[in-house]
Amino acid sequence: MMQVCRETNMTYETLKYYCNEGLVPNVKRDGNNRRVFDQRDVKWIQDLVCLKKCGMSIQEMKDYLALCLQGEGTIPQRKEMLAQKQAALLASIQELEDSVAYIHWKQSFYDEVLSGQRPYVSNLIAPKE
Repeated sequence: MMQVCRETNMTYETLKYYCNEGLVPNVKRDGNNRRVFDQRDVKWIQDLVCLKKCGMSIQEMKDYLALCLQGEGTIPQRKEMLAQKQAALLASIQELEDSVAYIHWKQSFYDEVLSGQRPYVSNLIAPKE
């Protein structure tokens, strides 16, 4: 398991949890009852890491896995699940870009105030008369 953790950049606890939750199906065990992962397992675990980074919950990953295990006929449902996650990620990206633009504007404003190019105006402090 530790080798797979290194390959997938996943903690031992997370991998064990995913296995116990049934997210890594058909894992084989050796004579000492230790999990043995083949390359297909490792690829799927890498997919799980990506799905988690995409914002999928454990339940959503279980639902996605259930569809995958049903075969090719569920590709439209899987595509829809991924499209929904993609839309949410794109919305998050836009929010982050808006936040970065605000900080850039505010930093420029402060630079201009500090350099004397513009007077300081605050929405929180009433102007002095």
